[in-house]
Amino acid sequence: MAQMDARSQVALLIQQAGQAQNQLETYDQAAVDELVTAAAWALINPANNQKLSELAVAETGLGNVADKITKNHRKTLGLLRDLKDAKTVGVIKRDPQQGIVEIARPVGIVGAIVPSTNPVATPMNMILNALKCRNAIILSPSPKGQPSCTRLIELIYLELDRIGAPRNLVQALPTPVSKDLSMEMLKQVDLVVVTGSQNNVRAAYTCGTPAFGVGAGNVTSLIDETADLAAAAAKIKASKTFDNATSCSSENSLVMVDAIYNDMLNALESVNACLLTPEETADLQSVLWHKGHLNAAMLAKPVGVMCELAGITRKAACDADFLMVEETGVGADFPFSGEKMALVLTLYRAQDFDHAKQMAGDILNYQGKGHSLSLHSQSVDRAEILGLEMPVCRVIVNQPHCFAAGGSFDNGLPFSLSMGCGTWGGNVTDQNVHYRHFMNVTKVVQTIAAREVSVEDIFADYRRRYLS
Repeated sequence: MAQMDARSQVALLIQQAGQAQNQLETYDQAAVDELVTAAAWALINPANNQKLSELAVAETGLGNVADKITKNHRKTLGLLRDLKDAKTVGVIKRDPQQGIVEIARPVGIVGAIVPSTNPVATPMNMILNALKCRNAIILSPSPKGQPSCTRLIELIYLELDRIGAPRNLVQALPTPVSKDLSMEMLKQVDLVVVTGSQNNVRAAYTCGTPAFGVGAGNVTSLIDETADLAAAAAKIKASKTFDNATSCSSENSLVMVDAIYNDMLNALESVNACLLTPEETADLQSVLWHKGHLNAAMLAKPVGVMCELAGITRKAACDADFLMVEETGVGADFPFSGEKMALVLTLYRAQDFDHAKQMAGDILNYQGKGHSLSLHSQSVDRAEILGLEMPVCRVIVNQPHCFAAGGSFDNGLPFSLSMGCGTWGGNVTDQNVHYRHFMNVTKVVQTIAAREVSVEDIFADYRRRYLS
């Protein structure tokens, strides 16, 4: 296979996937659900999760093992909850009043690009969604995350063998994964799902195949004068430090109203955050970015490593769980206003809620438009104001953002590692990508009682107001 060109290599995978998918189309709902359960056990099995998490951190250098284990387990179990009673085979809805019967149909072969930040949790999420809707799937793992993704597939094969399902339902591009192979995959599959860099998302959108992509994250959290500051600090810490901030849903900036700014700063310091001095901030900035791009050596690393690379020696900083820097500006000249994927939060001081809203909008318009923001407040009205006015698809209220945005057991969002950002983020969907995005629905349409209208029905009021 290594001697074949990229087109031929991918074509062979497509042929194999197509044969397996044709077999899967004969499964009833019970058999599909058993298939999903079997594949999921490859990661839910604690021994497998431990080994895969260790391998992922060792090979990518991103995150930490304990949180990878939690993420793999929580995201997979939450998705299984969402899929448990979902109908994806045959008739899934009958609406006699509208005369419509909906029938679930597979899309065929899914191609998925997997980021290095989540080389196990993300492919498992995509695999389960694809299989639930009777599709085959081909993965294009990040070169850094390829070993753990490959090992995950090997473990899935053991479970597929156990239930007699075809292995070729789940495949990956051959190593080494190249851009040519990835591009060929994008062209030859029936549906593309991309999580990761915006370069990959743009490539998917221009490949000619229907594609779901995600936008860039740069989460801003607003904290107003009504917030429970201690609870907010604890939630922000839990979210920001989880897996060393590998998530695109980790907070990057806090915009705090002046009335509680100092008290909130104290609350953050009480959960072992450290505010850097202006000199330390400059030292950190000089190494966190390299030629306008985030320095890979700093990404998702422990604070001690960051301080060492930045030449910061103050004990309070080196021993902190995360760092904080104060900022007033937004944009390319103020890099701390953007996404950092590192254990550092940017702090902004706002005069009041309206000013905080304006500042958050400026940050989003610079980076992260469409993704999400969060609010720590006791005001339901303010949460809805943000939903009405801010260019985001999610407003997360009084929750640890990185856990909540991708679905949580205590909110109603579907479990996902791919957050659509709507037209604001250049995406075709504003939803968390979930199983319904992996399905075609055929509608059988019967006649119903006619619901005709007259010109008078539609235009009577308009005529009275403007034409009389």
